[in-house]
Amino acid sequence: MARKTLTKEEFLAMTGQEIGRSDWMEITQERINQFADATNDHQFIHVDPEAAAKTPFGQTIAHGFLTLSLIAGMGFECLPGVEGAKMGVNYGANKIRFMTPVKSGKRVRGIFKVQEIKERGRGILQMIYDVTVEIEDEKRPALKAEWISLTYV
Repeated sequence: MARKTLTKEEFLAMTGQEIGRSDWMEITQERINQFADATNDHQFIHVDPEAAAKTPFGQTIAHGFLTLSLIAGMGFECLPGVEGAKMGVNYGANKIRFMTPVKSGKRVRGIFKVQEIKERGRGILQMIYDVTVEIEDEKRPALKAEWISLTYV
């Protein structure tokens, strides 16, 4: 199925509104271990189930940056594209807060709201999304972030 596209004007009309929710994704111990290998962050609370069981978390938890790194893929899954776009790139974040640790085996999803869209120059749109990464069956989210992406049209 082709990704839905909106015009720049349709995107602008979505300011302040929820624009997408990703599917739930399980955060497996294997994924956590792979992230530890990729980033060289092998702190025991992430990769040693026996030692992590003795912490207040009671088990291993995902790296906060692992959860944050999932935003781009979640966004690509559920956000519409911009009509005529040639490409999109991550530009950064204005604010990130890690609120609740994601325990191994839990599922997360991203919820995206359009905060602001502006033209940065000829053919470049800057989108700022308020992103909440929810943890299934948890009251508090894993994180909240202001995510910035650029779309070249």
